[in-house]
Amino acid sequence: MTFQEGGSFEGGRVRKGGGRGRGPLIAGGGIGAVLVALAVAFLSGQTGIDLSGLTGEDGGGSDALGEGQAQAVGDCTAEQANTDLECELSATAQALDAYWDETLPAQSGVQYELPEVVSFTGQVSTGCGAATSAVGPFYCPSDRTVYIDVGFYDDLTSRFGANDGGLARMYVVAHEFGHHIEQQIGAMEAADRSGTGPESDSVRIELMADCLAGMWAGHASSTPDPDTGVTFLEPVTEQQLRDALSAASAVGDDRIQESATGQVNPEAWTHGSSEQRQRWFTIGYNGGTIQDCNALDAPSL
Repeated sequence: MTFQEGGSFEGGRVRKGGGRGRGPLIAGGGIGAVLVALAVAFLSGQTGIDLSGLTGEDGGGSDALGEGQAQAVGDCTAEQANTDLECELSATAQALDAYWDETLPAQSGVQYELPEVVSFTGQVSTGCGAATSAVGPFYCPSDRTVYIDVGFYDDLTSRFGANDGGLARMYVVAHEFGHHIEQQIGAMEAADRSGTGPESDSVRIELMADCLAGMWAGHASSTPDPDTGVTFLEPVTEQQLRDALSAASAVGDDRIQESATGQVNPEAWTHGSSEQRQRWFTIGYNGGTIQDCNALDAPSL
């Protein structure tokens, strides 16, 4: 998926560096957090996931750039957004903003609030605690911020076997924005994210975020930039869609478990199987609504 020729994106949407504040451990349900924690839990026979080894126990930590040194991703052209990962992140965030600013109030009556977006390297302090890049991309409900180390994209392809490609990377960002939408409509608060298992709320909240990501992807090439009038993205090709589905499959609990241990234990799942993640993304992509994406109330997953 590529940004439309002639597009341009103002700077300041993505901060580079650290988050802010103290609070409970990360609870936003990111794509990447499970990649390390799930394998560890499975190997040790645990049924719950404790991220305290990946996040600071006291909610502290240091910014990637140090306190008071946070910068922002600057203005980008469409060409830069198609070649530079931080420009791509900034442009993707703005494309998601434009879509959800229209869609969220139309479908739920809730006005869209922009989440903050932080691009970090190494470690970062957040309203949910201190985190390292090992956690992968995540959303913190306490400070309503999406945190992404763009180096995760290399892990997604080299360690977990996902296809490379723009839409695969954008899926990661759109999934975390999906958690922000869940936060705004009350789904995050309604879910009991302490449990694990194939029907747990932990899995349901992740599948819902996948579906919301699919909603955006299905409309991204028809959503215009309100500042320029140019649509953000060119139409999705079949290969680009396969790339996004490959990324969703790569972070399925069953695939990660089998790769790490040679076995699959559904009772330790926190994000859903590869098949479920692809299916729920597809529900959103094929014209699904926020109600269609409500995996919390779905009779089956």
